[in-house]
Amino acid sequence: MKKILLCCGSGASSGFMAKNANVAAKARGLDFSIKARSESEVEDYLEEIDLIMVGPHFKHRLNAIKEMASEYHVPAELIDGTVYGSLNGDGLIDQIINILK
Repeated sequence: MKKILLCCGSGASSGFMAKNANVAAKARGLDFSIKARSESEVEDYLEEIDLIMVGPHFKHRLNAIKEMASEYHVPAELIDGTVYGSLNGDGLIDQIINILK
């Protein structure tokens, strides 16, 4: 199972994105667990996740998150703005698959 953490300021908007992405992953038969958390909680999950996806509106924190995650060899990437803006779960799954290749 691949564990993906979506991150934004409070975790609220990324929660909707996580829900849609989980539905899309299940429909494709992918063994993904996608959860949303606020940036302040990211460090608590670094030992148990495979990828961090950061909301585009939180781009200003991406480098700090990447630096923190690098100690655990966890990649951190920005969610495509169009995908996030439309809460496109399939689009996020496509992006995740490309990153995890």
